[in-house]
Amino acid sequence: MDGHPRQAAGDRIEPILSSLWLPCSVIVVSTFIGPGWLPEQLGSLHKAGSTKMTQTIITTAGIDTSKTKLDVAVHGHIERWQVANALPGWRALVANLTNAGVTRVGIEATGGYERGVMEHLRAVGFTVLVLQPVQVKAFGRVHLRRAKNDALDAELIAACTASIDPPKIEPDPRLAELAGYLTFLEQIEEDIARYKTRLEHIDEPEIRRTVNADIARLKTRRAAQIRNIAKRLRAHHDLALRLDLVLSIPGIGERTALALIIRMPELGRVSREEAAALAGLAPFDDDSGQHRGQRHIAGGRSRLRRSLYAAALPAAFRWNRALVALYARLTARGKAHTAALIACARKLLIYANTVVQRGTPWAEKSFSV
Repeated sequence: MDGHPRQAAGDRIEPILSSLWLPCSVIVVSTFIGPGWLPEQLGSLHKAGSTKMTQTIITTAGIDTSKTKLDVAVHGHIERWQVANALPGWRALVANLTNAGVTRVGIEATGGYERGVMEHLRAVGFTVLVLQPVQVKAFGRVHLRRAKNDALDAELIAACTASIDPPKIEPDPRLAELAGYLTFLEQIEEDIARYKTRLEHIDEPEIRRTVNADIARLKTRRAAQIRNIAKRLRAHHDLALRLDLVLSIPGIGERTALALIIRMPELGRVSREEAAALAGLAPFDDDSGQHRGQRHIAGGRSRLRRSLYAAALPAAFRWNRALVALYARLTARGKAHTAALIACARKLLIYANTVVQRGTPWAEKSFSV
């Protein structure tokens, strides 16, 4: 024996195989890889040409966004650069990314400053992942990254982007545009709530009249904005069909239906569990060893969740008989009012996901509680 690693491995395997009884039609091959062995020392257990491996290398870049500039880094590359967060800078960015062979770009959400460059990159064919700040921060902690500046943040975003899979469902640019109108509607509703809270602590008649006039004006604007969003959405046949399917569910009005269609482009193309998790309505386990913690919802799309929760209250008390029964059963078992309403909100989402998935309107007999 010449001491070659392959022969040594065979010597270790052979006595084990000889001591086992195996049917003659079955061949078992096992390889022990000792510490320090290199892949090229192991050889192959397959005939030449019997297998074919294809390796796809995806080059990723990360962009740290601010109001006026973009810091860019390519994962695995030393080069970093900076461009203006405006159309000329975006064009220069596309040229640099193309020269570097980048196909996937990660951008950390910054409250809207990333929107322009994100849309520009998607329009020219890049896969763009919008990362939540908590994702990037957690990734940095895992890799013990403590130093922080814009260039290092771009490098960290690039590494984080390289480690995660892109979404299975591509974003719909039509819904991205409508999301801006929906956000404005939600801000109007927040202003109405703020004025109503303020009104509770105002005693002077003149000021109360002024605040009431502002509330009435905002309510008029809110109604007009809902009509505007619905009109824009119905200009697209497939979105209009999706909207009508969701509106067929008792307890879901136009305002909630618009939020479902716009805030969840995946509606009808994901499982009920995935839909609930995306909206932040899925109860997550909190167990460890003998400890059995209370289940809580967490994460998800907060604006969509608020819309569903607001719709769940009237639906569970009046409009949807399936949810009325569900709410009564849960509270009879000792569930708190809020927990029961969250369960009803989750059911509303599941109903919406199901009718869009099936392509048929709501039929009460088809849905169980």
